[in-house]
Amino acid sequence: MARYRGPVEKIERRLGVSLNLKGERRLAGKSALDKRPYAPGQHGQRRTKISEYGYQLREKQKAKHMYGISEKQCRKYFKEANRLDGNTGANFLRLIEKRLDNVVYRMGFASTRRFARQLVTHGLVLVDGKRLDIPSYVVKEGQRIEIKESKKNNVQVQRALELTNQTGMTPWVDVDKDKVSGIFTRVPERDELNVPIEERLIVELYSK
Repeated sequence: MARYRGPVEKIERRLGVSLNLKGERRLAGKSALDKRPYAPGQHGQRRTKISEYGYQLREKQKAKHMYGISEKQCRKYFKEANRLDGNTGANFLRLIEKRLDNVVYRMGFASTRRFARQLVTHGLVLVDGKRLDIPSYVVKEGQRIEIKESKKNNVQVQRALELTNQTGMTPWVDVDKDKVSGIFTRVPERDELNVPIEERLIVELYSK
């Protein structure tokens, strides 16, 4: 199945949680979830009983839509996380957090992960001075990420950096806003990741 390209706010309404798919609208209190906090469609306001499998599936969908990854990629991250020492669920999230598009988003160069992925695929992101256009590239500790010189004053990039004054900057990146450049200093710990995902349920789903 291809990556979802439809109205992203419908996804948030269906899952009943903000996934930061519309960053600035969420901060301004204008998101569809704020206005209509129930599932889309004519039966959206009905109460439905969710099975154990349903809860597990919903958590996987949250992760896929939040980080913009496919089912194939999701399974790949789980298999790799399962081979590592430590908690599989925490490893799963930490692996995804090292994706280049996610690091660009965490550095504040994009207001959403979707826009961050667009910057990468269009070749506007440099890693240690070299252009990379692969969103799933695994960023290593100590690597420098920056926006291409000709696009550093891009209106959307500058607006995204302004929004970090409201949202704050994550502690595992060191960003120079003036140079639109930053260093991925370390891999975050699970308790530092403020994401609305119960990774334990994803592990249970893939372990069947």
